[in-house]
Amino acid sequence: MSAQSPPRQGAVRGVILDFYGTLVRLVEPLPPSHRSLFLSRGLVEAADKWGDQWAVGPRDGEEHTAHSTSERAYHSWELDRLRRRALACGVPGAAAGPLAVDLDRAMKDLRLALFDDVPAALAGLRARGLTVAVCSNWFWDLDRAIEDVGIAELVDIAVTSARAGARKPHPLIYRTVLDQCGLRPEQAVFVGDMWESDVAGPLAHGMRAVHLWRPDRVVAGAAPSLPDGAARIASLTALSTLV
Repeated sequence: MSAQSPPRQGAVRGVILDFYGTLVRLVEPLPPSHRSLFLSRGLVEAADKWGDQWAVGPRDGEEHTAHSTSERAYHSWELDRLRRRALACGVPGAAAGPLAVDLDRAMKDLRLALFDDVPAALAGLRARGLTVAVCSNWFWDLDRAIEDVGIAELVDIAVTSARAGARKPHPLIYRTVLDQCGLRPEQAVFVGDMWESDVAGPLAHGMRAVHLWRPDRVVAGAAPSLPDGAARIASLTALSTLV
């Protein structure tokens, strides 16, 4: 469906939205870069091997249920992943543990702000009696992040990959959010800015999908062609014409 087309037949009972890039954006002051944490310890060669600081967590689509049994277990797994990767990059054993702690802290020291269109869009969905959920590849504390940006009262359900045990586009996280919302796939619309996680994955799981393609997006490149069952919008304000 195009941005002006109605949803496919079947009543929509809930809207599930991605978090980062869809509802919130990163604002200054920015956290320290991973490279700066390496260089402060004199680990120049290891810093070069470490690479992109945003590529050090679980992979998209990764299943990790064995580590998602509790917040403590998940955090221990996060730290161990960072420590083992640091060792593989040549960080001395005695320094790898403390560095992992600092890297973990830097990854989560995020200042987030809502996009301007978010409060009215979510309030409009709630006013129509729709379930509003957030489903994100995020850390354990997604609920706290939602509260910190001021939309806790506009969100019924929050599902983070850390607790679900898998990252989008793994089917487990979609099943989890649908189950918690009490929805069948055909009753839900998934909205987000990432193609595989927020469009292709939900479509494959039987949901409808809306690709959010903001003018100030951080995702580079051209927008993929829309398959059947998907729409594209430039602002969440346009959701009211689709749902």
